[in-house]
Amino acid sequence: MGALIACNALGDVIDPDTALPIAGARTRNGKSLIDSRRALLRGEPPKPHLAGTNTTIGVIATDAVITKAQASRLATVGHDGLARSINPVHTMSDGDTLFALGTGRAGKSLGMMVLGTMAAEAVALAVVRAIRAAQGITVGKQRYPAAGDLA
Repeated sequence: MGALIACNALGDVIDPDTALPIAGARTRNGKSLIDSRRALLRGEPPKPHLAGTNTTIGVIATDAVITKAQASRLATVGHDGLARSINPVHTMSDGDTLFALGTGRAGKSLGMMVLGTMAAEAVALAVVRAIRAAQGITVGKQRYPAAGDLA
């Protein structure tokens, strides 16, 4: 089981192992994270964004033998991995989508309970890896650092 993720989520990216935000909305100076979930729960209004300007998209792949219906279910369960690693997730500004496929190379299946658990975990880990692999960019004179630049 593996997952590849491209992440430009509106919500903060959370490391599921530590439950700490590693990327997301930042303070005015851009050097610290504000922890969007806690800010929203405190009643701080969200900053306006254009609908559809953020998304997390990815693919889940297994070498297990699965049917088309089971691949669809793995894609659905993979969204649990998004929820473990992005908060808030599935906002009105996100177009989060996951696809799933099975190559059948293993010649068998471990069952959907195991495959679903593995899919969600693979997605969560792939989101974190995507963020940790990201590089900051400079637009004009403005530098937009990546999570690794802030560590």
